[in-house]
Amino acid sequence: MNKRFLLTWLLMAILCLPVLAQMQDPVQFKTEWKAISDNEAEIVFTGTIERGWHVYSTDLEEGGPTSATFNIDQIKGAELVGKLTPKGNELDMMDPVFGMQVRFFEGTAVFVQKIKLTGGDYNITGYLNYGACDDQNCMPPTNVEFTFKGKAAGSAKQAAAPASRETTEATQATETENANDTVQAAATTAPAQLDGTTDYWKPVVNELSNFGEQAGEESHSWIYIFFTGLLGGLLALFTPCVWPIIPMTVSFFLKRTKDKKKGIRDAWTYGASIVVIYVTLGLAITLIFGASALNALSTNAIFNILFCLMLIVFAASFFGAFEITLPSKWSNAVDSKAEQTTGLLSIFLMAFTLSLVSFSCTGPIIGFLLVEVSTTGSVIAPAIGMLGFAIALALPFTLFALFPSWLKSMPKSGGWMNVIKVVLGFLELAFALKFLSVADLAYGWRILDRETFLALWIVIFGLLGMYLLGKIKFPHDDDDTKVSVPRFFMALISLAFAIYMIPGLWGAPLKAVSAFAPPMQTQDFNLYKNEVHAKFNDFDAGMEYARQQGKPVMVDFTGYGCVNCRKMELAVWTDQKVSQMLNDDYVLITLFVDDKTKLPEPIKITENGTERTLRTVGDKWSYLQRSKFGANAQPFYVLLDNEGMPLNKSYSYDEDIQKYVEFLGTGLKNYKK
Repeated sequence: MNKRFLLTWLLMAILCLPVLAQMQDPVQFKTEWKAISDNEAEIVFTGTIERGWHVYSTDLEEGGPTSATFNIDQIKGAELVGKLTPKGNELDMMDPVFGMQVRFFEGTAVFVQKIKLTGGDYNITGYLNYGACDDQNCMPPTNVEFTFKGKAAGSAKQAAAPASRETTEATQATETENANDTVQAAATTAPAQLDGTTDYWKPVVNELSNFGEQAGEESHSWIYIFFTGLLGGLLALFTPCVWPIIPMTVSFFLKRTKDKKKGIRDAWTYGASIVVIYVTLGLAITLIFGASALNALSTNAIFNILFCLMLIVFAASFFGAFEITLPSKWSNAVDSKAEQTTGLLSIFLMAFTLSLVSFSCTGPIIGFLLVEVSTTGSVIAPAIGMLGFAIALALPFTLFALFPSWLKSMPKSGGWMNVIKVVLGFLELAFALKFLSVADLAYGWRILDRETFLALWIVIFGLLGMYLLGKIKFPHDDDDTKVSVPRFFMALISLAFAIYMIPGLWGAPLKAVSAFAPPMQTQDFNLYKNEVHAKFNDFDAGMEYARQQGKPVMVDFTGYGCVNCRKMELAVWTDQKVSQMLNDDYVLITLFVDDKTKLPEPIKITENGTERTLRTVGDKWSYLQRSKFGANAQPFYVLLDNEGMPLNKSYSYDEDIQKYVEFLGTGLKNYKK
């Protein structure tokens, strides 16, 4: 048994390890010249996309993500036929963040550009520009460069093929080199024409590591999902369907045999069976829906509407409108089977009987948990959530089996368990609005703008407080009007939270609910003006100004299509202390890596041993982020002194305001040294 628990904790430790990937390279493209006839050919771009990422298609609306485009630097002896054409399994859905219909690829992306050869020698040089995102980060617009040379007639096929292979190999090498190679190449080839003061562009990856810079972002999402499941399991314990079963089940295991050790072992097996049953349920969700479907749930409007309706039904069940139960013959059949068998199978069937009998109470909690973790886009999220839920549900059976005397101190069943059910009903009703909000943003209905959402939450939590004070009754509540001390404090918290949200109706940030409420731009009436604006959008100019003023610098690498960048600006930068430090103590330089403004002249750089061309302002800032800091995801914040050296480790997407204040404070302290 000790080995079993050792393996369990080892598995949990592995799941909590950080993902080591500061320099992300989720897409690898290869190019191919495909001859159709003596005077026609196609340039084919085939991209392999990591799980969880997607590459956007062509001709998307303005103001949305980066569209894939075909660009020519030089063309001789040939001409383009039509536009760049996407091929393969293209997904088309509403994106609630951008508020528009978007098309993208998952797994594999293929783009084809048709070419007409006009005769004689041909020379075509250019690049494919594309955008890629996952649920948390967006890559800067990325170029896949190509060069094809040959002759149009007769020898065209033979001449073109070697060039195609050479270009493909060069492109693959460019796209698959790791981050360390990028930094080393940049350190020796930082071009003087890019910057007025070369030292500003000097790579500082080693210096960042001296501050404890980690190789990647920690995977907080899995830990969050596990503890969300754990909390759900603890709540399920105190429902009328589970709590009364605990003493009966434990007593049964201890009395069924004279061997106390065997009774304890059976109770442990019973708890382990509960874990196996619920984790299997989580895995089944993944197998049924599949990885791509789970990723799509977070933005699919139809699914979010269904989730909203499901949570409303569960809330009504908890309020006492009806009971959600499985057919009784199911549980009776399993129970009778458990009596006919012996050993481990008998115990497992008893655990399965508990799962069926308690479904009316645990079903709504499990339903909400699966809805919440499925929309995180993580493929194994349902299994991790169910692991936490099952551990919490199984824990009392094993603990009371080890310490039978504790059974005497268990609170007796009563009306307090119905209070917990009703409280859960209010919470599920509140979270249902979150999913309705996603659908509302996707279709642009504007029926659930930020102030409408907050008004509904204020009413829900206000009614919850009144219920806990005994002012509202539901069908299953008794007539006892006395309010216990814990119930009074719960009412106090609920009413205080409702009052806290009231200023949000006039535009207050309400950081405690920023992850649930619609974005600030949906607010019709906003009196809150505590905003932060960058002093410079040019790195060299901002660094020179900071040197003259004797101030440290914060460089903000962002993007017009970066959702999490906007979240940080709304939830963190609007904090009074943060905004004061950014406005008064730092020179803020914001650099958009997807800025399409053309540079006065294209700039040639060498990266990973391959020559590249920087054509836009966004290309320039993206190269700066890669070469100087060894990173390429946004948002990305780094603090610098007047020589371009780091003052602290970098900061990415994390809405913890206290951490951000400490990040800025440490930089100021080190600057003053």
